Amino acid sequence: MQRFWHSVAALGLIALSAHAQNWPGWRGPTADGVTPEKNFPIKWSASDNIAWKTPIPGRGHSSPVVWGDRVFVTSCVEGDDPKDKTTPRDRILVCVDRKTGKVLWQKTVLTAKLEGVHKENSYASSTPATDGKHVFVTFIDQPKVIVAAYDFDGNEVWRKNPGEFQSVHGFSSPPVLYKDLVIVNCDQDAEGRKKPAYIVAFDKKTGEEKWRIDRPNRIRSYCPPFIAEAGGKTQMVLTGCESVASYDPDTGKQFWNITGPTEQFVASMILHKGHFYLTAGFPTYHVMCIKPEGTGNVSEALIVDKSTKPPKTEPNPNSHVVWHEKVGAGYVPSPIAHGENIFLVHDDGRASCRDAMTGKLHWLERLGKHHHASPVEADGHLYFIDDEGITHILKAGETFEVIAKNPIGEQCFSSPAFSQGQIIIRGAKHLICIGKRD
Repeated sequence: MQRFWHSVAALGLIALSAHAQNWPGWRGPTADGVTPEKNFPIKWSASDNIAWKTPIPGRGHSSPVVWGDRVFVTSCVEGDDPKDKTTPRDRILVCVDRKTGKVLWQKTVLTAKLEGVHKENSYASSTPATDGKHVFVTFIDQPKVIVAAYDFDGNEVWRKNPGEFQSVHGFSSPPVLYKDLVIVNCDQDAEGRKKPAYIVAFDKKTGEEKWRIDRPNRIRSYCPPFIAEAGGKTQMVLTGCESVASYDPDTGKQFWNITGPTEQFVASMILHKGHFYLTAGFPTYHVMCIKPEGTGNVSEALIVDKSTKPPKTEPNPNSHVVWHEKVGAGYVPSPIAHGENIFLVHDDGRASCRDAMTGKLHWLERLGKHHHASPVEADGHLYFIDDEGITHILKAGETFEVIAKNPIGEQCFSSPAFSQGQIIIRGAKHLICIGKRD
């Protein structure tokens, strides 16, 4: 009988571990903001249903990542005078105990002068990534890009400088893990497009460079590559550099590309129902559904005469764009999908729902006043956090239905992490764990 109950307990632990998920990088385990876990909180306030609340030094827009009982987040200790750009400041990596909220260690990754950033950006906007053994971070030591790896005790394992980075709006592209690689997007404003813009891959264990992609248009972007099985192969897709492009993540070889549809991109892409979806951008806004097959240029139209304004185009018979809309597009927040639909929120707070396969608009409604965070889908609920720190929880359906509006009592410019039944939000001053204490 004792052995029987031990077996039952063991099966229960196995079942629990099968459903409990780490949140190892930007937008979670599948990099699309979707978690298979259930039973996350839908009601809280600044004081209710809070497991712990921990002050984090400095400021940053990077999101927390979770592995087991460790939470990692980056920050920049800017000092008391925001106009002081000459005094070197610390960019740090912080490790927090998920069960208690206690800071386990804090490491200074680099100390350098503050680079130029957009007023809505920060000096620590790149979300770290972890594989359970190491934590990978990216910062700017102007003008150099710094990619570094740390172990779970806070010891530096390796540090690399893949090249320069120039952008008047600053840096924010997080490292992406794939097999034994760490991949970093370094699209940049390359001084009259003469210097290189690039994506680079490093060996996770040693930091050795494995491949490098030359990005032809040499324009800044902030989008991490999104890697998924689609169209019968593994593809690494991203928007930016006046294009949408798909590559082989093992080699960096390009599969296909789309010209435009605009200049500036921030949101990362997703895969749903066998298709890629994007939202962008600046100076024009777009929502697009793309078939993952194809090679070469699969744009809607091909430019046949660049001398005219706008350039003269003609339809592309090899186009893989399924549908293309402009109403309800987002810029900074990335899209989310559930069931038959995709959902977006624009920076100005207008959220939308579209049929994933046809692009039909089901609803367009306002949430908060302004949004930076990308949404999360959990158990049929959509979690949208606005800049005031209020999480708008919606039913993931074709009818607009708000289930709850939950404040944390401070501003929020980061996307949340969902792991082991808890929601971890990086506010302007604190790292906040919502849900039952573990």
